[in-house]
Amino acid sequence: MQTKAIYTGSFDPLTNGHMNIITRAARLYDELTVGIISNPSKVPQFPIEERELMIAEALESIPNVRVDHFSGLLADFVNRNGFNVVVRGLRGGSDFEYELQMAQMNARLFNDHVETVFLMTDPQYSYISSSVVKEVHALGGSIKGLVPDPILRRMDEKLRSR
Repeated sequence: MQTKAIYTGSFDPLTNGHMNIITRAARLYDELTVGIISNPSKVPQFPIEERELMIAEALESIPNVRVDHFSGLLADFVNRNGFNVVVRGLRGGSDFEYELQMAQMNARLFNDHVETVFLMTDPQYSYISSSVVKEVHALGGSIKGLVPDPILRRMDEKLRSR
């Protein structure tokens, strides 16, 4: 059976912690989709279409990965597109509590044979979050090495244009 996995998030911006999960998940599954969620409770730095282009550029060297975006329930997107694995990244214990609750709710909503798999990020990225990266960057701090170079270029361009 071919494994068709999805790894979701708002990815505003995509960090090297996300890249760590994506790279490892791409080795585990036949196909991996990076699914950008439109989260109405967050005000994004980049519109979803721009994030999709930025992330695709950052991932262009990984052949079995594609990028898509969606709104609404993850379970609806998973069921509609025939995914059989949902990958979730964990940085630490506090992530686990939230992710476990979400995974259990989604298990009720997923079609049969959809599994949620948790991958721990590499410890060197465990402190990185998109919100911290955005804040440090906005205040003039260096985020080199925390985000892929194509993402850093776009963030720098946006900061200069303000």
